Amino acid sequence: MTDAPHTPVLLEESLESLAIDPSGIYLDGTFGRGGHARALLARLGPAGTLLGLDRDPIAVAEGVALAHQDSRFAIEHTPISRMEDVARRRGLFGRVNGLLLDLGVSSPQLDDPARGFSFTRDGPLDMRMDTSAGPTAAQWLARAKEGEIVRIFRDYGEERFAGRIARAIVRARRDGPVVQTRALAQIIASASPSREPGKHPATRAFQAVRIHINRELEELRACLACVCGLLAARGRLVVISFHSLEDRIVKRFIRNEARGRQFPRGLPVTERETSPCLRPVGKPVRPSSAEVGANPRARSALMRVAERLA
Repeated sequence: MTDAPHTPVLLEESLESLAIDPSGIYLDGTFGRGGHARALLARLGPAGTLLGLDRDPIAVAEGVALAHQDSRFAIEHTPISRMEDVARRRGLFGRVNGLLLDLGVSSPQLDDPARGFSFTRDGPLDMRMDTSAGPTAAQWLARAKEGEIVRIFRDYGEERFAGRIARAIVRARRDGPVVQTRALAQIIASASPSREPGKHPATRAFQAVRIHINRELEELRACLACVCGLLAARGRLVVISFHSLEDRIVKRFIRNEARGRQFPRGLPVTERETSPCLRPVGKPVRPSSAEVGANPRARSALMRVAERLA
């Protein structure tokens, strides 16, 4: 287990946005190392409850330790796409007063070379958030066709040199599999004709591979699809995202649920089916300059909040 510290982003802002009821039911869909969860528990009373989810076994182990210390808390090893199943099984569906999603990769995951998320230190090219399931990044790169690699880099990394980098990877793997983070980063850097100021040329491609390996956008969409049924009346949804792909999904979801579902004219639907489910709360929130100064990884964070209508 890594000892890397983790500083929760937008901590006070997210807790305030949850409008915490001390006796309420809350769900932390991305427990991580429990920074937000512990602060939330500190605001709950004896009757309050918090359920955490995470698909990272190390994070779950951290959560199990917390659950042994605090009976108001429980954790499940599961991705956010299974949130509805978990809530129904536990009798929480439609009763949750607040759902927090702190998306992306955590600092302990980035800082542990064995996890393979970062190109700054050499390690196995893994990138799985759940190390107990699914192919590693190295396994995917070993068999992916050039066109698929190009698509992933473009769609998930918005990488403008996707074609050049994909061709370089395909050439390199003819000499042997690409299994280390530093090797992949060097291939990408060599194939990139120019660099963005202050950014390593492998940044976008590494993000793209990570998102693909973990199905992060599909997981987010599946989770959001259950939000309206999950939340109690006036329950809050708080989402912290770290790149435009995530934020675009969250923004569109809140917008669509705030205007009500749209059906073709003449289709027999009830008023309830077309009624808005959510209302946006405030404007998007970014970290203060002080927070970014203390934690540079917070600089790209953006928080959106919505409330379940009665």
